[in-house]
Amino acid sequence: MAKSKSRPAVKVNGNDYRWPVKPVVVVCIDGGDPAYFEHGIRHGYIPNVARFMERGFSAVADGTVPSVTCTNNMSIVTGAPASLHGISGNFYLDPATGEAVVMTGPELLRGETIFAQFARAGARIAAVTAKDKLRRQLGKGLDLSRGNICFSSEKADKCTLAENGIENALEFVGMPLPYMYSMDLSLFVLEAGIRILERDRPDILYLSLTDYVQHKYAPHEAEAIRFYKEIDARFGRLADLGATVALTADHGMNDKSKADGTPNVVWLQDILDAEFGKGDTRVICPITDAFIAHHGALGGFVRVYCRGGRATPEAIMRLVEPVSGIESVYDRHTVCEKFDLPLDREGDVAVISTAHVCVGGAQAEHDLSGLEGHRLRTHGGVSEARVPLVISEPVSDAYRQKAKAKPLNSYQLFDFALNGVAA
Repeated sequence: MAKSKSRPAVKVNGNDYRWPVKPVVVVCIDGGDPAYFEHGIRHGYIPNVARFMERGFSAVADGTVPSVTCTNNMSIVTGAPASLHGISGNFYLDPATGEAVVMTGPELLRGETIFAQFARAGARIAAVTAKDKLRRQLGKGLDLSRGNICFSSEKADKCTLAENGIENALEFVGMPLPYMYSMDLSLFVLEAGIRILERDRPDILYLSLTDYVQHKYAPHEAEAIRFYKEIDARFGRLADLGATVALTADHGMNDKSKADGTPNVVWLQDILDAEFGKGDTRVICPITDAFIAHHGALGGFVRVYCRGGRATPEAIMRLVEPVSGIESVYDRHTVCEKFDLPLDREGDVAVISTAHVCVGGAQAEHDLSGLEGHRLRTHGGVSEARVPLVISEPVSDAYRQKAKAKPLNSYQLFDFALNGVAA
């Protein structure tokens, strides 16, 4: 690993990043609402995070809205808002074809990642993610032939040197392939990071977890406590290996169920169809991914597209604004300006629900069978956009002032971890 302080800064998407003098490990705790850290600190079962917060740097930052996984991971690893990198959800509607497009392909990512640019400058990079949907975007432009690594725990049994920069990953990590709907999917990521740090000491190591636990369990529940004890122990191991450890989340999490335990949902497509007729509008839920057992494709933010002749953005907004459980409704230009989103990938209207309500499409099109036995806990709206930002080491006075001067964004984490930590 290159340690020279004289190495020139690396420019990424208009920002300069100082060369790390020791490994920097960034962990994105999927679904890591600040309430989980607050509960863990209060009850004393996350001592390493407590130590980081006391001796290092700690804040609550604004994530990107819609508060979903792909959008916020890409904001973090590009150091930029979605208006620049272009990933504003897991799905959007292609205006040219009228078809819903999965937004997880690397070809849809604009700008450069911090990983790719540092690797071109000669740094050693490793990225491990729980879900493979993120892996290709994280690895965009990353030359794996030069010792860099990028793989997912979801498909750790299929890793190759050509595709991932590593083979025999299960043997290397020392764990079996984890089940998708388990905390082990995240623990595998952290164990892989520890092994990589021990063996390779990369300059930058990025570890992105999954939010299975947070979707199922509130901070005070036993399984959530067990999970946070497990990840806290691994954060401590990463720090003990000599790394600067920086923690954040892609989004928070809220209970969006009624008193009887059933999901508290505004079925927006059904409301629109009743007013304007079937086919005149199309609701797209940007939280939708392959893992609907987590959330039934229900979240706090949806996009509405005008597809026929009756519905206009103004008419949709007038209809939806008074609906109970709806926090805000915006036209395309306003939502992009307010949340720094790419205009060409936005709907005609954006609808955001309140903290304890979610908004979906047509009731008949959402499979909620995976939620059986659990209250619906999900994300996507403004109420889930606040996330922790914790660094194991103190930052300079200038960066402490920077954090106080104006709202801190989670996509500034690499700036604080690379430029703010004392050299």
